[in-house]
Amino acid sequence: DVVMLSSGEPIPADVRFLEVNDLFVDQSSLSGESLPVEKHGRPEPGGRQLTELGNIGFMGTHVTSGSARAVVVATGSATSFGHLASAMAEARERTEFDRGIERIIALLLRITLVMAPAVLLLNWLSKGDWHQALLFATAVAVGLTPEMLPMIVTVNLGRGALALSRRGVIVKRFGAVQTLGAINVLCADKTGTLTQDRVVLERHVDVAGADSEKVLDYAYLNSYHQTGLRNLLDAAVLGYAHVHARVGAERDWRKVDEIPWDFQRRRMSVVLERPDHARVLICKGAVDEIMSVCDSAECNGTRTGLDAAGASQLGAVVRRLNADGLRVIAIAFRLLAPQEFDGPGHALERGLTLLGYIAFFDPPRDSAAAAIAALSSHGVEVKVLSGDNGAVCAHVCGLVGIDATRMLDGPAIARLDDQQLAQAAAGCAVFARLLPEQKTRVLRALRQGGRVV
Repeated sequence: DVVMLSSGEPIPADVRFLEVNDLFVDQSSLSGESLPVEKHGRPEPGGRQLTELGNIGFMGTHVTSGSARAVVVATGSATSFGHLASAMAEARERTEFDRGIERIIALLLRITLVMAPAVLLLNWLSKGDWHQALLFATAVAVGLTPEMLPMIVTVNLGRGALALSRRGVIVKRFGAVQTLGAINVLCADKTGTLTQDRVVLERHVDVAGADSEKVLDYAYLNSYHQTGLRNLLDAAVLGYAHVHARVGAERDWRKVDEIPWDFQRRRMSVVLERPDHARVLICKGAVDEIMSVCDSAECNGTRTGLDAAGASQLGAVVRRLNADGLRVIAIAFRLLAPQEFDGPGHALERGLTLLGYIAFFDPPRDSAAAAIAALSSHGVEVKVLSGDNGAVCAHVCGLVGIDATRMLDGPAIARLDDQQLAQAAAGCAVFARLLPEQKTRVLRALRQGGRVV
């Protein structure tokens, strides 16, 4: 079947995109990452994880913007979401509490198997009455049977659940009360758990990496005057409300034209007119695509040519921002001559001046670092299992006090067998780019070492 998809619609099956138009898809149900993923219709090389393929859409996800035509490749239980649902429907693994109860019962049974015959023999030897000895031994066996154990366990776990409820914790399964007290490894997601699950504009820097208000002003003007669907990054820029009055976004700037985003250019531009009737094109987009249409860069009011050596130096600033786990967007501009504007819109995106970069980040929760320190003081090791990329995970973990010097990602885990994974997972605190089933593998690998996870 071939399906037509547009903004707001759920993807009904696993599909291969054939044609796309500014398509972004929310895959948080599979990866846990709330930022929409850009999709395309081009072929992809093999050897990559399924969720990293830009031409594949998954059942259970939905289109946040754009449209597409796609062919169905899997339905129902054969889809990635179906595999995840099947795994969740399987019988729960026994908890440490379940295993503890089984050990107690096994101990009592062994005691009974030893005591009952011993009482039978001793009673017969002392009294010489087989019938009375058998009745007495049977009574001892019944007395040793833990008949009240289920009630005692339930009452005590119920008291524990009540105590936790006073601390604002709802307990759905009683066995979790004891397991919570016994854990020595806590595995947590990143997005929405360690972080606030919202995108904020973290940095606005010039081409040298220094903070720049002009970069913020131009980024705000671009986001404010665009008429297309505003994404989370635009919302983060527009969150700087004080810039609106400072630059006179509505009073002093009039929009003349807009060149919308598309996947070939990977950038969007607005043409604005200032009070002196001068026209300025402000462009934002992917760093490489913006650099390809720039012939100069501006720093501290000085404009310099953009040769190969200069481009390499500018790329170092971007790499530093990416290493800090930031998503980077480039900002460029050009003053337009009146006669230039008569040509096609895309032709205006040439000879631009690179102004700087805006960088976005999902900040950690204020309470995360203190909680992790408290867990560590109680002997609980925290491990992060995330679907996000390694640089972002390492940066966030560094901010909250988790050692990210050793990291495993999804492709590396796929190459390990269960025994190798168990050895590697023991000394690793951060796992990135994981598929849902790989998170399950990591949990099982940690349990193999006798840990309560």
